[in-house]
Amino acid sequence: MLGILALVTFGSVQFFRKVAGANQVYGPSYMVVSALCIALFGVSIHLVQGHRFQLSAQMTGLAALGGIIAGIAIFAMLLAFKLGGDGSVLFPIAGLGVVVAVILSIVVFHEPITPAKLLGLGLGVASIIILSR
Repeated sequence: MLGILALVTFGSVQFFRKVAGANQVYGPSYMVVSALCIALFGVSIHLVQGHRFQLSAQMTGLAALGGIIAGIAIFAMLLAFKLGGDGSVLFPIAGLGVVVAVILSIVVFHEPITPAKLLGLGLGVASIIILSR
């Protein structure tokens, strides 16, 4: 159920970026408001759960790197939409990020490569290529 919630919410956020780009927003301003709302949501969860802030130095660095990379991705998508890019083309291309995550998981965590995983990746890439045409 949480995976489905994430799917719907991530998809909605991507669509909102398309709307923002279509309305010619200045990407960095949009990113700041979005990031502030995410931060406030995180603080709210801390307060509701009564949990103190807890993150090792290594995971803080990883979170910061992830934030920088996400910022690059968001800015690139907003700019692509602002320049008139079609969501039906850009969303599938960005969806290929799943392939990057799977490859990194295999390399870093030594997850097994099975025929079913290869077939799934191949079908996923093929569907994204077909969708982006």
